[in-house]
Order: sequence, then structure tokens, then C-alpha cells
Amino acid sequence: MRVIIINGPMGVGKTTIGKYIAEKYEGTAFIDGDWCLDIHPFVGNRETKTMAIDNILHMVDNYRKCSICKMIVLVWLMDEQWVYQRVVDGISDMGLEVKSAVLVCDKNNLMDRWKNDKNCEWRTQEWLEVSLKSLLFFSSLENSIDTSDLTVDIVADMIMR
Repeated sequence: MRVIIINGPMGVGKTTIGKYIAEKYEGTAFIDGDWCLDIHPFVGNRETKTMAIDNILHMVDNYRKCSICKMIVLVWLMDEQWVYQRVVDGISDMGLEVKSAVLVCDKNNLMDRWKNDKNCEWRTQEWLEVSLKSLLFFSSLENSIDTSDLTVDIVADMIMR
């Protein structure tokens, strides 16, 4: 079984792309890492991130055991190498294949996407500034895909290739 990890800054389109892939490929489970770290108010420290990783790995393992599940798409913002590595190592330890993609875009595209997302409570000016500052970091990672001006289906096809 393959697990596709989609990483990148807030607002770049991880959830949109992940859900698109899950809907396109029968038997695909969709995991949003934010579900696994849903504490109010939000606290993103080492303790809570470690807990979220554990929650993610439990979900992956349960889907792995499900005869209907053929593939898993995990979307989550992982801006620290230790977080990403623990997720990948945990999935690999289950004997699953890991494919990773990092979505990025230019600043103007990110700001446009941000303004057009009316559903996410995180779409504040403060979090936009955080996301814009993180673009350089995410662009430096392996397997980054510049999604600027690309359609959802094109980005999904690039990931699946």
C-alpha cells in the first residue's frame, strides 16, 4: 500500500489536492493531520506535535489493516524536519511505500488562494504572514511542486506520476 504525504505552507492547496486524489482513486483514505492536533486554543509545540504524529500513525495503521483501503493520502504542514522524519519512519516501519510531495506557489497565488478560502478559520492576516514567510523554507525541500497557476487535476497528476 502507498501513502502519499502532501506537505507545504498553509493555504497552498494541500487539502484541496489531497481530497481530489482521494476522490479520484477508489479505496483511498484521506487524513488531514490537522484533525490529529485539534486543540483550542492551538498550541504547536513539541509535545502536541509528538501527540499528533502518534495519532496520524494510528490512523495510518488502522487504514493499513482495512481490506477496502488501497492507498492513503496524508496532508499536513510539517515545517520541522524531525516531524516529517518521524511520520515517514513510522509509515515505513509499517511496511508501506511512502511518496512525498511539497506544494508551494508564489506569493501572489498564495494571497489569492487565501482570500478565496471562506471556509477555513485560519485564514487571518496574522497566519497569512506566517505562511508567506514559510514559502522559502518549503521551496527548498525535495519534491517541491510549484503549483502557481496550475489546476488541481494537473497538480494531482504530477503527484501521482
